[in-house]
Amino acid sequence: MQQRTLLLTGASRGIGHATVKRFSAEGWRVLTCSRQAFDPRCPWPGGEENHIVLDLADPAQTIAAIETIRGRIDGRLDALVNNAGISPKGAGGARLGALDTDLRVWGQVFHVNFFASVVLARGLREELVAAGGSVVNVTSIAGGRVHPFAGAAYATSKAALAALTREMAHDFGPLGVRVNA
Repeated sequence: MQQRTLLLTGASRGIGHATVKRFSAEGWRVLTCSRQAFDPRCPWPGGEENHIVLDLADPAQTIAAIETIRGRIDGRLDALVNNAGISPKGAGGARLGALDTDLRVWGQVFHVNFFASVVLARGLREELVAAGGSVVNVTSIAGGRVHPFAGAAYATSKAALAALTREMAHDFGPLGVRVNA
C-alpha cells in the first residue's frame, strides 16, 4: 500500500503541531509549511526534509510554492489541511477591532487565513483528485461571534473561510475530493 501524504500549513505549534504528530504516528508522510525554519526539536521522522518555509502572507510566495510542493508529492496528495492562521494584537496584547485595525493588517490576515487556502487547493487540485483526497480548512468559533481575544480581521477571515469551505465542497465534490471545516 502506498504511503499517504498530507500537506499541513501552520505546523510550528498548537493545532498544527498536534496534527503533524498524530498523522506521522499513523504512518502518513507529512509535508509541513510555516514561516519558520524547521525546529529540530520537533519529534517526527523526516520532519526537516519534509518542511517548506513559506510565508502565506505573501501571495506571490504562496503561488510559487505550488511547484515546490508538486516536486515533493509524486502526483498525489491525500490531504491538505489549511491550518495556518494569524490574529494580530494591539499594544499589550489588546484585541484589534474593526475601528482600529490597519488595512494592511487586514490584508495580511486574509492572505494567511483565507486566500492561501484557495491558492493551495486550486493549485494542487490535480494531485488531490488523483488521490481522491480531502481538504480540511481549520476555522474558528470566533468566526461566528465576537471573541474577547480574536480581533475583527481574524474573526471575519475565519467566517469567510467557513463559507469558502461550503463553496469548495460544492466545487471539489464532483471531482471526488471531500472538503470540510
